[in-house]
Amino acid sequence: MAILPFSDDAPRRNIRHPYGTYALLAACFFVFFYQLSLSDYATKLFVTTYGTIPAAVFGNGPWASTPEMTPVPAWGTLLSSMYLHAGFMHIIGNMLFLWILGDNVEDSLGHVRYLCFYSICGILAALAHSISDPVSQIPMIGASGAVSGVIGAYLVLHPRAPIRVLLLIFIIWLPAWVVLGFWIGYQIFCVITATDGGVAWWAHIAGFFVGALLIIFMRRRGTPIFDQNYVKIDHRLLSTRPRKGRHQN
Repeated sequence: MAILPFSDDAPRRNIRHPYGTYALLAACFFVFFYQLSLSDYATKLFVTTYGTIPAAVFGNGPWASTPEMTPVPAWGTLLSSMYLHAGFMHIIGNMLFLWILGDNVEDSLGHVRYLCFYSICGILAALAHSISDPVSQIPMIGASGAVSGVIGAYLVLHPRAPIRVLLLIFIIWLPAWVVLGFWIGYQIFCVITATDGGVAWWAHIAGFFVGALLIIFMRRRGTPIFDQNYVKIDHRLLSTRPRKGRHQN
């Protein structure tokens, strides 16, 4: 992507530390470094076992005929797959978005509800990918679907919050609706143009819209959406670093 986010300036008001986001980051990196310790054959077996294989999810093909060989049932991989990643760029991209945006989404939900929200987004995203190609025997792995849910939720909560991004060779501040709107627009463009690239585009799109919808109903009582009561951003600040707002204890 031509836009790479680095940080945001949306304040937290309900939590001091986003322990749920920390836990998700730690879990993903733990599993990733475990993958790196495996041999090539063991890595392929690990990905096949815990990745989401659409043919297995829907009982199509040989994958569904050997349940005794897999410690996780096919439907269980809709959850387990989101903790596996294919390489450094894959995990860094996902974890960067989670690190920047996850704390504010967690702030609006609370620790436990946030983890439930993240899991639901990831499961439904993996299911959407499986529905898009139900006979595929290629494992899908990665936290992209769940992180897409976080992106969707953040956009509903803080569309005007400034996000610092690398745009080509320039580091600037842009409102979230520009950065995240560009992101989801790119996912939809890739589906329309049948861009493959080994990316589960439908998982990204489904996760985004699931997260955008769920946050409306799951957020803490009294938590505003669409930046209600948020101080209007001065456009002069978009090229400089605004001060991070304080959170309440």
